[in-house]
Amino acid sequence: MCIALITTAHPDYALIILNNRDEFILRPTSRPHWWSSQHQDILSARDLQREEQGTWLGITKTGNFAVLTNYRENDTHDSEHPIEGSRSRGGMVTAWLTSPDDESTEHFVHRLLEGEGVKGVGGFSLVCGKLRRSKQAEQELEPLAIMSNRAGTPEDVPWIAGKKGEVYGLSNTFYDDPITWPKVKEGKEGVLAAVEEAVEAGLGEEELVKRLYDLLDTDTLPAQNGQDFQEYTYQLRNSIFIPSIGGPELPKLIPQADRIAAASKEAVVKGTNGDPEAELEEDETPEAATNGVTGAYGTQRQTIILVDWEGNVTYRERSLWNEKGHPIERAKGDIKFNFNIDGWHSERKGNEIRPHALL
Repeated sequence: MCIALITTAHPDYALIILNNRDEFILRPTSRPHWWSSQHQDILSARDLQREEQGTWLGITKTGNFAVLTNYRENDTHDSEHPIEGSRSRGGMVTAWLTSPDDESTEHFVHRLLEGEGVKGVGGFSLVCGKLRRSKQAEQELEPLAIMSNRAGTPEDVPWIAGKKGEVYGLSNTFYDDPITWPKVKEGKEGVLAAVEEAVEAGLGEEELVKRLYDLLDTDTLPAQNGQDFQEYTYQLRNSIFIPSIGGPELPKLIPQADRIAAASKEAVVKGTNGDPEAELEEDETPEAATNGVTGAYGTQRQTIILVDWEGNVTYRERSLWNEKGHPIERAKGDIKFNFNIDGWHSERKGNEIRPHALL
């Protein structure tokens, strides 16, 4: 039951993005790193469970951004809406992150929803767009789209985050679901409160980030009270943070995921300048894994992205568990990247990019 929270309410930041990835704790997943496609340089972690090695959240050097949440489905007999599709949902994120830089968000939405792009994929909602200053108004952004293969046509897609002072939340249902999940309601209120407190107190970035991580750690999950795992998953909509739950069984082989993604020179990692996991392990790394879809489930990763009005990006990820499934002390599994978005101060004409005066 992941959650994504997006706000334009802080005067110093064009956009603030928060995300909890809730997943089987031992699902093999890399740490964030820079990797390249034909058209883009991409910063993201990668899901190493599926052949596509997709991701749930990422951003490119030119400002393509996407974050995905699964659509919660329980009907195992609905062939039109598979719970686990033949293709990875994470591939929908990388489809946008790897697209040519001259493809507009609107064109991408139509391409996926009208073509074969979402066929054979489990239910999802995808927030995607180009992080750019608006060409029409000062201190506004080009809006982001929220598309889903479970709700509506391209004409029904909501567009968000174009104006200042707003907050948005999304979890494992479609964005326009008339029933607001408690975790989304609390998350939106919490983001606005954290931003207001930071602005009024004149707090800097580190203090703001601390408050945002505190929000992502908000645990209001009801007691399990004898419910089995499948029954209990309904309760996950009540809590922003999901502590470790589920059966005690663990995969026979445990992921060596963080050895697969190369450490990036641009990363700032707590305690090490090399391998992101080098000083997080308590003992030797076990053999590489197979499955990672059994055992404990909970909030596995936490991500905060800050984008200021000059297009400077701070990308932070907090890993809460090491590759053996042992908890990591808060902040000991942190990694940070800083870069500036290419084209932030550019206007487009066809495929051409024309610099213009800074706003």
